[in-house]
Amino acid sequence: MDSRSSCVVVTGFGPFRQHLVNSSWEAVKELSKLGLGNDMEVELQTLQLPVDYREVKQRVARIWEALQPQLVVHVGVDPAAKAIFLEQCSKNRGYRDADIRGFRPECGVCLPDGPEVIASEVSMKAVSRRAAVQGVEVAFSRDAGRYVCDYAYYLSLHHGNGCAALIHVPPLSPWLPASLLGKALQVLIQEMLEEMRKPGLKTRSSAFAVPARENQ
Repeated sequence: MDSRSSCVVVTGFGPFRQHLVNSSWEAVKELSKLGLGNDMEVELQTLQLPVDYREVKQRVARIWEALQPQLVVHVGVDPAAKAIFLEQCSKNRGYRDADIRGFRPECGVCLPDGPEVIASEVSMKAVSRRAAVQGVEVAFSRDAGRYVCDYAYYLSLHHGNGCAALIHVPPLSPWLPASLLGKALQVLIQEMLEEMRKPGLKTRSSAFAVPARENQ
């Protein structure tokens, strides 16, 4: 582990489009009640981000500058998902959908001089294989969708030298309540922290890139 603080920051998103209740924020609120477990020895901080590119850019930078967390986990909703998806990487280009204020990033880019793709230092495939969450499937993904949650993820990976994660959760339903999603977040983040503590993990001195692929 590097010199970062013991703080872990988890964010969810506010309302957008038809999602007046965003399951990502509901799940994060449940996680804040549960905590990460006494054996984790970390301080959990949670906050809501608006579905607003410009505001997200400022807030993500402030999180890393002010708190210097060991890990930031962004949680977003995937309206079509039936499972929880752990996103391995984030892409710099293709952000063409307008946010809640009708804004789109210039040229659809997160950072004009940034790498095409940045991958998390956490092996999401390993976490998805180990994590057992009763009542919901956990899957691995390499395409986070190019909307505000993916945008936040790219910026966190950039500021945090790869020490970030993005979890996409399904919408709330009678068989998938916020309480279950909150428990799932607890289990998954515990596994991510364990993955980061593995001996031999490369030094978190710089983010690393993986080959880009075409947008889906």
